[in-house]
Amino acid sequence: MKSPIPTTEQRNPASFRIDTKSTLEILDIINTEDTKVPFAVKEKLNVIALLIDDVVTSFQNGGRLFYIGAGTSGRLGVLDASECPPTFGVPTTMVQGIIAGGLPALTSAVESAEDDYAAGVIALKDRQFSHLDTLVGITASGQAPYVIGAMEYARNVKAKVGAISCNENSKVFDHADYKIFIDVGSEIITGSTRMKSGTAQKLVLNMITTTAMIRIGKVYNNLMVDLLPLNAKLVDRAKRLIKEVTGCTMEEANNAYAASNAQVKVAILMIMLNLNNVLAQSLLEKSNGSINKAIDIDKGSVR
Repeated sequence: MKSPIPTTEQRNPASFRIDTKSTLEILDIINTEDTKVPFAVKEKLNVIALLIDDVVTSFQNGGRLFYIGAGTSGRLGVLDASECPPTFGVPTTMVQGIIAGGLPALTSAVESAEDDYAAGVIALKDRQFSHLDTLVGITASGQAPYVIGAMEYARNVKAKVGAISCNENSKVFDHADYKIFIDVGSEIITGSTRMKSGTAQKLVLNMITTTAMIRIGKVYNNLMVDLLPLNAKLVDRAKRLIKEVTGCTMEEANNAYAASNAQVKVAILMIMLNLNNVLAQSLLEKSNGSINKAIDIDKGSVR
């Protein structure tokens, strides 16, 4: 018989009397528990993959990915979304994180916000959420009305919906196409879901956006070739990427970077295939942004 107490609220015997332990002993207990998290995530790779395939479809059809959550879960969604534009060169609207309580909740607890069912719906309506988009509800316990409201709305407009929770009996699973239950067990400090549950959620979010971006051509081999060179450090990194990928000189990398209008992938193709800016850009569009596919297309064409 399943316990009526959510997994995330149960006491962990491994940390009993933790307040009597030394600093090193406490760290060992925390670290031992944390090592269980990646294995729990691995158990759900199949369903995570199915969700990502729908995220890719959304992107390819002009749709977006939305994360929605409250507290730690919401903050993790906002964090993952905010890191996509500089890492992969995508618009800030392509991946969006929504947190109960809005921007103030990013730095201060707004605990009551998660109980507002209607606010979750309004948050999606304000962003013109549609059937082209994908929504992922993130909640450790899986009971937040704010998240459930948004998920119900998303399904009503025929969008694909995923749910990430560390509670097997999570209510959000009743409203999800993809049910990602990460069984990390009870927390070191009872109910402190910013710990193992938060770690599990962060791992899954990393997987979702990184894999989806790889699938739509934002990575060449294992290099971030679609980064946005928004500052001096990133401009230098972009030029070094061009040099590393093509084997050209730094001078050639500088010239190609300028000629490509600061588009790293275009510059790479210009050098690798001896193309001008226009032809390299055209080839990249034909390959849906993938350098490897662009090279394959060029090999099969006669110029």
